[in-house]
This record gives sequence, structure tokens and C-alpha cells, in this order.
Amino acid sequence: MARLQRRRRATQIGFFALFLLAPALNLLRFDLHEAQLWVLGLRWSLGIDDFVRGDISATHAALNIIFRAIVPAVLLVAAFMTVAYRYGRLYCGWLCPHFSLVETLNGVLQKASGKLSFWDKHRSLRAGQQPDGRWWPVFFAACAIFGFLWAITLLTYLLPPREIWGNLFAGTLTPNQARFIGIGSLVFTLEFMFARHLFCRFGCAVGLFQSPAWMANPKGLVVAFDRDRARDCRTCTTAKSPQGSACDTACPMRLNPRNIKRMMFSCVQCGQCLTECESTHDAQGRSPNLEWKVGLDAVRETLRQRRDDRR
Repeated sequence: MARLQRRRRATQIGFFALFLLAPALNLLRFDLHEAQLWVLGLRWSLGIDDFVRGDISATHAALNIIFRAIVPAVLLVAAFMTVAYRYGRLYCGWLCPHFSLVETLNGVLQKASGKLSFWDKHRSLRAGQQPDGRWWPVFFAACAIFGFLWAITLLTYLLPPREIWGNLFAGTLTPNQARFIGIGSLVFTLEFMFARHLFCRFGCAVGLFQSPAWMANPKGLVVAFDRDRARDCRTCTTAKSPQGSACDTACPMRLNPRNIKRMMFSCVQCGQCLTECESTHDAQGRSPNLEWKVGLDAVRETLRQRRDDRR
């Protein structure tokens, strides 16, 4: 499981870099000046201007719309939702740049306050660790820096990156550009500070589309809990969670991984709860209480959860 987390972190770092660099490399952006979509370094055109000029027929224009817009969009959405149907919010836990920041800021806030969120009722400190007030400036500075970076990056998806960065360093941002960056930076900074988990759980459209698809599939990837060994959880401690119930404090979304599937609606399949469970049980020479199940094993787990829920 430790290797799993290293792989997940590698995919997160790679996609984070891609998110920041995509506009500058013209991998994906829409230029408002030219009303031009760029995809993989190429101009993506539906040929509307050619049709207006009379260079192509109405039939040709209609085919362009179907095969250059509708079909790619449908295929992309279908592929994305197919993965979500099978594996849940895999994009969130393994790729999403925002969730990468959620985990990073969780770690910094934990060092400052002992909590992963301002809204946590109890501290979750490593063994021998105490809150260190020197991390508070780091936390607030990180929220502000990433809030500013997020606003700039989103603007470069709409306007040429060279223009935005050039205007920024030269101090010649237009009023609209400055307004967008200023308001965006403030909103993102506050969100990173106080509502990053809430946004992931209830405010992100990408996440909300994945969750119902996963919930509708009884064979979808699910965290299974061995309830016959529930007593083991009372003494389940790791360096990260010396107070017990290690999987609870490991979850960056602040969920209880031992809950039934419908209570895990916003699970991002990051596997950190499984990593902590395996870590503590390996030390005791026992198999973990939490496991990933998919396919027929997931169906059996779902049916068992329903039986337990009715008791």
C-alpha cells in the first residue's frame, strides 16, 4: 500500500504540472481574443467562419459540428463516466490538482494546529508531535500563494498566457484582468483556508457527476470493512494516529472509511485509509480490516452492508 501511495502521488504531481502548463503549451485553452479553441497544440475549428464566407457547404459545416464537437464531447464524457461507474471518484483522488492541494494544506495545518481542518473536533497528531505555531504563517502563505496561482492559471485558459504573465510582471494588467485576478485570488484563498473539503464534497461539479454513477453500480470499487473484527479498530494505532482508529484520521476528505457505501458518497478512492489499516495490522501480524473490493466481491459487500443497516 505504501507503493500505491507513491504511485498516486506521482500521478498527482504529473497532472498538477500539466494543469499549470497546458495553456502555455496550447494543450488546452480557449482564446477569447480570437474565439479560438486550442487542443494539443492545434487550432480546433468547426469551420463556421468558412461556412459564413461560403468556402464550405452547409452539409460540410454540419458534419464538422457533429464530428469535431459533438462526437468528441460524447466520447470524452462517456469514457470519464465509465471510469467513474467502475471506480468512483478516481479522478479526484489520483489526478485532481485541487485535491492535491487539499492534502498538502491538510498536512501543513496539522503541523500548526494538530487538525486536518478547522472544523475537526479532535486533534490527529503523530506520536510525540505537538502543534507548532511557527507553521501558521506557512499555512496562510500557502493558501494565499496557491489562491493567486489558481486565479492566474484559470485566466490563462481564456487569454494568452504570455500576455497575462507579461502584463503582470510589467504592471500593465487591464482593469478586467486585474479584477479577475484580485477577486479570484481572494475567493480561492478563503476556500483553501476554510472550505477545501466542503468544496470537494459538495461544490465540485466534476466530483458530483462521478459520485452518482459510482453509487448506481453495485459492482463499483468499494472499501470493504470486516465487521467481525471491529474490536481491532479500538487499538488500531500508527505513528500518524496514536489515539486509535487510524483509518478515520487518515482520510483527507474527513470521512469514516468503515461506514456503509451511501455514507461514503464523496470517497475519492485515494486508499489512504487502507494504507493506514495495513500498516498497523502488519505490525501486529494480522490481515487488514479494510480492503478494496470490486466486481462480485463488491456486490457481496454492498448486500452485507444493507443487511447490517437494516438491523
